[in-house]
Amino acid sequence: MIIDAHLHCTGDENAADVLRSLDGAGIDIGVLLAPFLNNGYTMHDADSLRQANAYLARLVGGHADRLIGFAVLNPSLPGVVDDLQRAVDAGLRGVKMVPSGWYPYDDAVQPLFAKAAELKLPLLFHSGIFIDGRSGRFCRPTFFEALRDHPGVRVTLAHLSWPWTDEAIAVGLIDRIHGVPVEQLMFRFDLSFGPPPPYRLDAIRKALDVLGADCLQFGSDCFFPCSGAHIAERRRWLEDLLSELDVSQADRERIFCGTAATWLGLQQPLKPLVKPRRLFAGLDDASAGQPQPAGWNLRFCC
Repeated sequence: MIIDAHLHCTGDENAADVLRSLDGAGIDIGVLLAPFLNNGYTMHDADSLRQANAYLARLVGGHADRLIGFAVLNPSLPGVVDDLQRAVDAGLRGVKMVPSGWYPYDDAVQPLFAKAAELKLPLLFHSGIFIDGRSGRFCRPTFFEALRDHPGVRVTLAHLSWPWTDEAIAVGLIDRIHGVPVEQLMFRFDLSFGPPPPYRLDAIRKALDVLGADCLQFGSDCFFPCSGAHIAERRRWLEDLLSELDVSQADRERIFCGTAATWLGLQQPLKPLVKPRRLFAGLDDASAGQPQPAGWNLRFCC
């Protein structure tokens, strides 16, 4: 099974086309995010987000086996806790948030995090720099440590938080140091391509060596409508990097399915915990054999 844990809707797609694209890419389950960047949808207007979330609920309705819809919410807006409950009641199964104008440790945003913890929802955050020029100052990985005050949430930080990948790994390391069972890990990281090509191999190597595959998951960060070939290309980028790093089949299964399944709360038998490859050990020389994937994803956003 393959799970793509980071797919954007724009408002221009329909369920049949989305499923056709997933089939063409060999993807079994897609995590779809409500639109917030296109067609007048914006994360800075509560009514706009309500409309976007209602749209996504209609799109994924009847396809729960293949499509998992995530509401997009701005926790700094009034009424957002009620908006979360409304989205869940409509069939959405997680939340995507983009810190922009608010910090994850702000007191004003904690009520939404508390409600998400109560509902035991998976959360996906943009983390790291924005390619479109917005300030990334709200999105440093350590700022998300405030989520530890809300046990029960399962957090994924997107793009391995580039350029703060070392900081992201440090945040994820705490649970590993203390032996937290994989089902209860608070932080995971998606490998949608925030790092530009020269950084990717080293960033993934470090994350595997320190955190292990149980903390890492595949996300294409593609925008619908798009072809299955486009999603498959992103999948191949990651597969090529994992081959370059000689990653085991067991670890690949975690990255392409197991980690996301646990994050999403899907019922799936778990294999024994895959240990980090060289926790605290010295890293190999990353200068040799650097891959040259096709150009940087300039449409990468969040």
